[in-house]
Amino acid sequence: MSEDRFLDVKGLEVDYMTLDGPFRAVKTVDLHINKGEVLGLAGESGCGKSTIAYALMRLHRPPAFISGGSITVDGEDVLAFDDETLNQWRWSKVSLVFQSAMNALNPVLTIFEQFRDVYHRHTGKSTAEARARAEELMRLVGIDPIRLDDYPHQLSGGMRQRVVLANALILEPQLIIMDEPTTALDVVVQREILQEIAGLQQKFGFSILFITHDLALMAQFADRIAIMLEGEIVEVNETQEIVTNPQHDYTKKLWDAMPSFDDAKGVA
Repeated sequence: MSEDRFLDVKGLEVDYMTLDGPFRAVKTVDLHINKGEVLGLAGESGCGKSTIAYALMRLHRPPAFISGGSITVDGEDVLAFDDETLNQWRWSKVSLVFQSAMNALNPVLTIFEQFRDVYHRHTGKSTAEARARAEELMRLVGIDPIRLDDYPHQLSGGMRQRVVLANALILEPQLIIMDEPTTALDVVVQREILQEIAGLQQKFGFSILFITHDLALMAQFADRIAIMLEGEIVEVNETQEIVTNPQHDYTKKLWDAMPSFDDAKGVA
């Protein structure tokens, strides 16, 4: 394995148990992410992108299970971790920004209580120290720390997404998995969130797995892009190559599905 690789996945397979037997949702996937790199994972809804994200964090519960392959993060075999090691590893080494910020946040806890729970569990530090860390992170993502005492429903969609991002940064992980972090946000807020993420990534140097079905959005942000179709990775390349010289027919169809300002159809 290259010294630059932080995440290395080989032959990953994830099954869902059904009444008719196991259904393979992720099929022999190989991918890697280098230190400080942004890897985009694109594909249509239902192709297995989020299943990969959950597998990397070992968050699957029955009927889903990892049926084959290996996951190595910073030289450690993630599939060999016991529960205690896994719980400490999550958020401190790798964290996850979930697809829906409203669903990721507990509606009956204030924003600060949710920061405090993560920080105290992993570090054992006091409430005052957790508050100081939470205020620092809120400023970092452009939110007034006074909003720490609000509940999730009192924040806008963009603010909730920033809170989830800040929470993912609380222990300064080396890899952040972002599962459609701008879903359901308008295009202006999407751009603001992407700029926020890019600035934080440059500041802290963490790696990112950026998952979305929006190939055009990803092309603005990722160093490399992997294309997923029906549980398989069908193409991986540098972003510029994926944009200008896609090799797989499915990648070409994804680009053809994108609206273009150069398309003169319907213009008088």
